Amino acid sequence: MYIYKTEILKVGVKFWSDKANDEDAAALDELLNRRASEGWELAAYDYMATSSQIKGAFIITFRKAQ
Repeated sequence: MYIYKTEILKVGVKFWSDKANDEDAAALDELLNRRASEGWELAAYDYMATSSQIKGAFIITFRKAQ
């Protein structure tokens, strides 16, 4: 049996593209490594762009055994 934790990681402001960049990837890596050190395992993630293409976010779900 697992317990799950979902977080939203907001990314930097985008003016010409809604795509993630190197800074966004570094922030995601930092969060993944921090949660892994706490015993959480990545279960799923998705990048969610906004319709205005200004600001998006990663939605990340972690799991760990109870």
